[in-house]
Amino acid sequence: MEQRQPVRYPRIKLLLIFAAFAAPIVTAWTMLTWEIGIPSDDTAHGQVHVNIPSLNDWPLSAKPAKNDAWTLAFDCTYLCDERMDELWRLHRALGREATRLKRLRIGGSAQALPGETVNRWLVEPEWREENSVWLMDPFGRPAMSFNNSVPAADILDDIRHLFKVNPL
Repeated sequence: MEQRQPVRYPRIKLLLIFAAFAAPIVTAWTMLTWEIGIPSDDTAHGQVHVNIPSLNDWPLSAKPAKNDAWTLAFDCTYLCDERMDELWRLHRALGREATRLKRLRIGGSAQALPGETVNRWLVEPEWREENSVWLMDPFGRPAMSFNNSVPAADILDDIRHLFKVNPL
């Protein structure tokens, strides 16, 4: 009969298995307690906390049509043609997700680009910033705002992120 050899160092093996399962918990607790390795900045390029009224309450010459799409509204004050073109290219860059976004231009004298609705302010509201861009959710509530210094590529990143976390 063959004799079975005893398991060598059974306690060490048990401790290594325990450490393998405990290490992620200890690491997460350490990161949370001492805030090590946790990003401190927001990833959004625009302003997330938007203190403006719902799109239906804006003083526009015509009320925006109700739809199930997000709305990218922008105030066309100066350098309007350039910003219009940037946002049109942004819209096209969304590819198959482009149907989820509608563009609303407020002001400007140029003709509407494809997929764009043109409107005018009846009264300029106090919260308005010239050449700003606002992203409104499908219910007309403000989701983000971007001032005129935010490039269209950064706006596109934020829109893609919102579409990813809001699949409907």
